[in-house]
Amino acid sequence: MKRITKSISNFLNTRLGFVILAVFLYTLKTIYAYENKFNLGVKGSIQTFLMIINPIPIMLLLFGIALYMKGRKSYIFLLIVDFLDTVWLFSNILYYREFSDFLTMVLIKGSGSVSNNLGKSIMGIVKPTDFLVFIDVLVLILLLAFHVIKMDVKRLNWRIPVLVSSLAVLLFGANLTLAESDRSQLLTRTFDNNYIVKYLGLNVFNIYDMVKTTKTNAVKSQAKSSDIDSIEKYMKNNYVQPNVEYSGVAKGKNVFIIHLESLQQFMIDYKWDGQEVTPNLNKIYHENDTLSFDNFFNQVGQGKTADAELMLENSLFGLSEGSAMVTDGTSSTFQAAPAILDQDGYTTASFHGDVPSFWNRDNTYKSWGYDYFFSSNYFKQKKDYNVGYGMKDKIFLKDSAKYIEQLPQPFYAKLITVTNHYPYTLDKKNQSISKTKTGDSTVDGYVQTAHYLDQSIGEFMNWLKETGLEKNSMVVLYGDHYGISNNHNKAMAKLTGIKGFNDFNDAQYQRVPFMIHMDGLKGGINHTYGGEIDVLPTLLNLLGIDNKNMIQFGSDLLSSEHSQVVAFRNGDFVSPTVTKVGSTYYNTKTGKVDKNISQAEKSKLSNKVTTELSLSDRVINGDLLRFHKLPGFTTVNTKDYSYKKSKALKKLKKAQKKNGTSLLAQNDNKSMLDLYQTDAPELSSNK
Repeated sequence: MKRITKSISNFLNTRLGFVILAVFLYTLKTIYAYENKFNLGVKGSIQTFLMIINPIPIMLLLFGIALYMKGRKSYIFLLIVDFLDTVWLFSNILYYREFSDFLTMVLIKGSGSVSNNLGKSIMGIVKPTDFLVFIDVLVLILLLAFHVIKMDVKRLNWRIPVLVSSLAVLLFGANLTLAESDRSQLLTRTFDNNYIVKYLGLNVFNIYDMVKTTKTNAVKSQAKSSDIDSIEKYMKNNYVQPNVEYSGVAKGKNVFIIHLESLQQFMIDYKWDGQEVTPNLNKIYHENDTLSFDNFFNQVGQGKTADAELMLENSLFGLSEGSAMVTDGTSSTFQAAPAILDQDGYTTASFHGDVPSFWNRDNTYKSWGYDYFFSSNYFKQKKDYNVGYGMKDKIFLKDSAKYIEQLPQPFYAKLITVTNHYPYTLDKKNQSISKTKTGDSTVDGYVQTAHYLDQSIGEFMNWLKETGLEKNSMVVLYGDHYGISNNHNKAMAKLTGIKGFNDFNDAQYQRVPFMIHMDGLKGGINHTYGGEIDVLPTLLNLLGIDNKNMIQFGSDLLSSEHSQVVAFRNGDFVSPTVTKVGSTYYNTKTGKVDKNISQAEKSKLSNKVTTELSLSDRVINGDLLRFHKLPGFTTVNTKDYSYKKSKALKKLKKAQKKNGTSLLAQNDNKSMLDLYQTDAPELSSNK
C-alpha cells in the first residue's frame, strides 16, 4: 500500500501528474454542476456516460498546453486557465438558474443593454453552494503553496505534450461519434442548447456558439434578393384566411398594448390566503366584451421580454441565441406593427419606465417605426419610485397618462410594466397580500408583485373609463413570458397542487394571459391554442388591415383555419392533442407519454415547427425583409425618428391645436389627469 501511495505521490509531483490531477478535479466539479445546477434532461446509460466524460477532452487539451512550457510558468498558466474557465461555469450556473439556458456570445454582446439592472437580480440568484465549483482551483493552489506537491521545473520530452494533445483530440472524436450515434445531427439541427452541453460539454458549446455566431454574421453580408423567394412561397402556401366576422370591428379605434411583465395564466382567478391575487384582471377576463384566451403560450427564447415584443409586433420568432432587438434592431429592416399602423393614420408610441437603451429599444423602435418612445427620461425620478428594472407600475402608468392624453387619435400605445419582475421584491408599504409559503424565496414573493401589478392595471382602466377613452379603444393585455422557471418545480407543485410537477406540466404552464377588451366586442373565453407569434395577424384583422402579403409566421387566432401547433424556441411544441418536450411526446389531454402517436405524425408536427423557426431565423439573420416588397408599405427610414425629449414635447404641443384629435385637445386643452386615482404611497398627494 505504501508503495502505491508513494508511486501516486511521485507521479503527482511531475508536471504530467499535476495536469492529470487538474483534469480529474475539474471533471468532478463539472459533473457536480451538471447534476445539481443544470437541468440537462440526461436519460439512459449512454447520455450519463457522455455527461461524465465530456469535460475531459477539452480540459486535457487546454491544461495540456502547460506541458509545452518551462518551469513554474506552466503551473501558473494552468491555474489561470482553470480559474477563468471556472468563472465562466459559475456565470452559467447563475444565468441558467433564472433563464434555463446557457450564456452565448450574442447575449454577452448585448449585455450592455440590460446590465444596469442586473446587480439586484444576481444577488437574489446566488446560492452558497454555487461557490463549490471553485474548490478544485483552491485545492490545487493549496497543494502547491504548502509543498504537498512540488513544482516540476525539468524540461519535458516534446513527445509527452504532443501525445497528451493527440489523446485529447482522439477523446473528443470518440465523444462526438458516440453522441452522434445517440442524437443524430447534433450540431447541425438543434434548437436546444441543453443537448450540446449534456452530450459534448459546456466548453464545446462555447466553441460551437462562437462558430455559429460568426457564420450568422456572414449570412447577412452574403444574403441576396432571391433568398426571400422561398419565404414568400411558404407564406403564400400557408396563408390562413382571417375570421371575417371580426374583420374591421376595431377599425379606427385606439389600441393599447399592456405588457404584463412575467405574469403567467395560472394567476388568473388564483387565490392565496382567501384573497384574489389579480381581481382586476379577473374582472376583465370574464367580461362579455373581452376576448380571453386560456390556451395562449409565451414562445420566448433567451431574449425573454425582447423576444415577446418582437413576436407581438412583427410575427417573427426570437433568435435561438441572444436578442434580435440587440443584434439586429439597429440596422435591419422590419415591417412592424407601429410602422404598419403609422402608415394607416395612427400615432404610435411606446412607454417604458427605464433607460432607453434597455434591450436596445432606443434604436430598435426607430427601425419599427415608433413616433414616440417615452422612456425614463420623460418621467420624474425619485429613488423610491423605482424597483429592479424601472419605475413601479402604479407611478409609471399614472405618469404615462399625461402623454397619452396628448397623443393624436387614433393612436397605438404600448405600455411595458416591470414591477412583477424577478426577483419579485416589493417594499412593505406596497405589499397588500401575504407571501406564499412554498419555502422557495424566489417564488414566494411572486403573488405580491403580481397583486401590485393587478392593482396598477385596475387604476389605469378606471382612468380610461373616466376619460371616455375606453369606449374608443381596444385594450390588449398580454403576459410576456414565464415568471417561475422550471428550476422551481417543487414550489410550483405546491402552488398548483400538482404532485410531481414535471416537464409536461412545465410546458403547459408556459401559458400567459392574453385578452382583447373593447366596448361592444363579441367576447368570451376562447380555448384555441396559440401564442405570441399570432398576436399581430389577429390584431390587424380586428383593425381591418389586410396582412395577406406580409411576412408573418403567426395567424389569426379567431380563424377556423388557424394552426393550433404552438412552437417553442427550442423546437418543442404544444397542441390540443400532442405536447413535445425534448424527445418525449405526451398526450396533452392526459399528460401521459403518448405511445400511440405514429412516427409520421411526430415528423409532421416537428417539421412544421422546425421549418417555421428556421425560416424566421433566415429572415432575421439575413435581413431579408429589405428584399420584400410589400404593396402600399414604405420602408422605415430610421433617420426620420428622434426620441429626444425636447423634440417630442414640441411635437406634442403642436398636436394640441384647435381641431386636434388628442384627448387633451378635445377637452379644450384642459388636462384630465385629475381623474387618475392611485393609492401609490410614494406620491405626495396620497401621503
